[in-house]
Amino acid sequence: MATSPGVALVGFGPWGRNIARNLHRLGALHTVCDPDPASRALAAKEYPNATIIESEQGVAADLAVAIAAPAADHARLAAYFLGRGHHVFVEKPLALRVDECPALLQLAKENGRVLMVGHLLHHHPAVIELDRLVRAGSLGRLQYIYSNRLNLGRFRREENALWSFAPHDIAVLLRLVGSLPARVSAIGSCVLHPKIADSTVTHLLWENGLIAHIYVSWLHPFKEQRLVVVGSEAMAVFDDQQPWADKLVLYRHSVEWKAGVPQPRRADGQSVALIQDEPLEREMRAFLSAVADPTQPIVADGAEGQRVLAVLGAAESSLQSGGLPVELGRLEPPSWADRGVYVHPSAIVGTRAVIGTGSKIWHHSHVMDGARIGANCSLGQNAFVQSGAILGDGVRVQNNVSIYDGVQLGDDVFCGPSCVFTNVSHPRAAVSRKSEYAKTSVGRGATIGANATIVCGNTIGRFAFVGAGAVVTRSVADYALVVGNPARIVGWVCSCGETLALPAKADAARTANCARCAKQWRLNGQSLEQHD
Repeated sequence: MATSPGVALVGFGPWGRNIARNLHRLGALHTVCDPDPASRALAAKEYPNATIIESEQGVAADLAVAIAAPAADHARLAAYFLGRGHHVFVEKPLALRVDECPALLQLAKENGRVLMVGHLLHHHPAVIELDRLVRAGSLGRLQYIYSNRLNLGRFRREENALWSFAPHDIAVLLRLVGSLPARVSAIGSCVLHPKIADSTVTHLLWENGLIAHIYVSWLHPFKEQRLVVVGSEAMAVFDDQQPWADKLVLYRHSVEWKAGVPQPRRADGQSVALIQDEPLEREMRAFLSAVADPTQPIVADGAEGQRVLAVLGAAESSLQSGGLPVELGRLEPPSWADRGVYVHPSAIVGTRAVIGTGSKIWHHSHVMDGARIGANCSLGQNAFVQSGAILGDGVRVQNNVSIYDGVQLGDDVFCGPSCVFTNVSHPRAAVSRKSEYAKTSVGRGATIGANATIVCGNTIGRFAFVGAGAVVTRSVADYALVVGNPARIVGWVCSCGETLALPAKADAARTANCARCAKQWRLNGQSLEQHD
């Protein structure tokens, strides 16, 4: 990256050397700053073309800055460089106290500078894919999450294991859940030093009942970096110690109730294909890209660093009190505009909803806390999205559509005006059936026509087309065109939406070409697939 902006690295300790290696590989390492003579000598030997300096005051004014100094110096150094007008990357944590964060965020805003925090796992291909699966509804409603980050060493004296290891996992949890927990508690064990916890277990509770725990230790016989996400439809395991082919695995286990007794139904794990790319290099590329264009959104900006610190601070307070729960005060969230989301002034959007960049919420619509809406979605006038609903990327919801708990829309789904979803099969006003919500899943690229009704508990297949006014009482196959009450298959459609010259059912294999895009299709019985 010969055109990369120059970066001054402040701190050439063990992790700083990793950052230096990646900045050098990207052609961006200009200066290394460290007060320790031995560290400077090592930097000069490894990077003879870099400028080696002792004090941060010697950093040139036109350089971006990456801070990998001891954690106690992070806030001070970030404030110093932001005040001088530098773009700043700060290795986690952003600070050691959450009350130090607002001033840093304000400095970055006033000076129009990038403030990025080193929450490395945001840039791990497995976490990126896991987040996509959660947002697309592949796991269903999140029910329980746990994370283990264990190793023998590296022992520290300036911070405990909670502050050394847990920021990564907290950042991922907040990303997956989309909101801060309501309550945090933590306990720990001090073995090597009477006041520094070598192992901690942190419990987090969200307002919707979701529970997570984070177990970290540097006094453990083997290394483990494992995140388990349990959803109502599937479980995901991210194990960073596994080879790339097995780092992220989905398990579609289920539970059946027989005579009032739950019985497990096990399923084989399904490995999820990942791009093989070093997370730290991706992180440095993201920082350089943000420096080149400071208007682009950053997944780990200063506000995200502040939220992680709020959880860390609550966990530390609980740890010092012997595990007493700490109620987490709400932080002022960034505006929807700052997050790249348009919300019409008449719309009501919960502060704990998760909405992707580029989405638009129009007149008189209501999105509840906990709802998950992907990027580049559009909600027309008077739309409603309940807290347990999940919308993928690129979804178009037209006027007067309500999407209730249990409804999951895949990427690029179109919901026509006044179409209807339900979530209870036998509703009664006087009988609560919140525990009986049935799931309705709409596959990628499907179209729901105007005034159609989708009875709960059914699946609309990928690229299926439900005609206007149809009443869907059973699941619909991929690419099927259904109309009527009850809806029945009358034909098939291409992924572009064009009707294909095929019968509703073929006794023998039939083929057809799309008149619009020329794709070739083959129909076997009532199963359509693209034919090469």
